[in-house]
Amino acid sequence: MIFQQVTIGSNRTPGSKHWGAPIIGDNCYIGAGAKIIGNVKIGDNCRIGANAVVTKDVPSNSTVVLGEVIVIAREPTLDTHYYSKNSDGKWIVYNNGKFELSEVQFGE
Repeated sequence: MIFQQVTIGSNRTPGSKHWGAPIIGDNCYIGAGAKIIGNVKIGDNCRIGANAVVTKDVPSNSTVVLGEVIVIAREPTLDTHYYSKNSDGKWIVYNNGKFELSEVQFGE
């Protein structure tokens, strides 16, 4: 899931330490305004917080926030699915390119 105004950018500055393009793993959630720049690897099941600037590798199952990569949580597997309610008030989840009824039901 990639939210609005996210930058996934290559670094083409000759001789730069992080020359190249990002590689983003599976099942990642990238918050609004995040910047992922240069030859960095984002592991599977990661959450990148809104407006975070990522210029270093992020291990799998991590949550990253702020301007410098600071891992604040590392779980076995993070649920990075997007949940919402449908017009009938039932919880749905975006999974494999489509919305479906969620097995997980949240309290109000």
